[in-house]
Amino acid sequence: MDDALTAYDFAAPPLIRFGAGRVNELGELVGLWGRRAWIVGGGRSLTASGARQRIFASLAAAGIDTRTVASSNGEPTVQHVATALAGLAREDREGVVVVAVGGGATIDLAKAIAAMTTNMPADICSRPDMESLLDTLVVDHLEGVGRGLTIRHWPLPVVAVPTTAGTGAEATRNAVISCPRRRFKKSMRSPMMVPRVAVVDPDLTASCDPSTIAASGLDCVTQLIESFVCRFAKPLPRSLVIESLPRALRALPRLLEQAAPDDDPQRGATSRAADRAALSHAALLSGIALTNSGLGLAHGVAAALGIACGTPHGVACAVMLPAAMRINRSASEADFATLERAVAPDASRNDAAAADAFVDRIARLCLVAGVPRRLSELGVTPDQLDWLAENSGGTSMRGNPVQLSPAELRSLLAAML
Repeated sequence: MDDALTAYDFAAPPLIRFGAGRVNELGELVGLWGRRAWIVGGGRSLTASGARQRIFASLAAAGIDTRTVASSNGEPTVQHVATALAGLAREDREGVVVVAVGGGATIDLAKAIAAMTTNMPADICSRPDMESLLDTLVVDHLEGVGRGLTIRHWPLPVVAVPTTAGTGAEATRNAVISCPRRRFKKSMRSPMMVPRVAVVDPDLTASCDPSTIAASGLDCVTQLIESFVCRFAKPLPRSLVIESLPRALRALPRLLEQAAPDDDPQRGATSRAADRAALSHAALLSGIALTNSGLGLAHGVAAALGIACGTPHGVACAVMLPAAMRINRSASEADFATLERAVAPDASRNDAAAADAFVDRIARLCLVAGVPRRLSELGVTPDQLDWLAENSGGTSMRGNPVQLSPAELRSLLAAML
């Protein structure tokens, strides 16, 4: 507690509206930034979450003109972003607010569209090969590929409305974009990409099925843990982890149980609503924590697994989390012990024992959630190990407490086949 504080930055949405029913305030919030809404929705979440009617009613009541401009279907790709931009290149942007309603993939797609709309050449519409040029331009704005261009002009304002409790994309300053053709998954990143407003209404997650709850919830847990032990961890994000992780670890197993208690259905419904709120809040704080501190090995490998095998991001993180924690166990002993005591105040005062208990706790949670234990269950084959080891670097891996060479990482992945 007496360590000297070093300088740090902190990024978060300027306005957060959290709580059941807050989506009804969307029209008022969009009106703070403009009079027209470009809606980016999930493939099914906009309807399944029950949000569609309330969202459009709220926007209409506030006099906001609305238009659906893109719909996500899985994690956003370079081509998906370029196609959306081509369709919007001739549109008037005056007073436009991009409203993202969906999971992390939808929100990332919206952030990329909002950023690139104001950062592409003014004469792009006159180019005969416009969509090809936009494809290249998107790549050039991603980390580690292309020309390394940065976001120079403020994106269109983004209002993010998550319908899952996991990625925390409503509070991050990046958009993760993949390119199956070029075999990469990279981030477009800028402090200016943080959404202007995050509307976190836990009721919108009520329609999520158990597999979505498990994958998104464990993504949230992974982000909280990795941002806490990250080599670049900052004090303010760490305090957010201490507040939110215990709630998430209590709520997630209960949400995975299908039936309400038979003796009191009303109490069961109330309890599930409270658990949804706890997990949605944890997801929001995990986004703030990761964007200000960083991540680690589980996320570094998850990106490569997504490209190599099409593994959903949350599932990939959950598969890698126990192994990543075991690798980092010695270097992160005091931090793991701190987290165990936050979850269980009666935990051992001995750091080694408490750290071991925390690693075991997370491994048990992954089993309860039905997470695959072997990489082969995701479709990984021995001939893919070299590629996975070489392509699991990037920002996330640099934050891991234990730095692994590609050969060491390959050995770890081989042991998990």
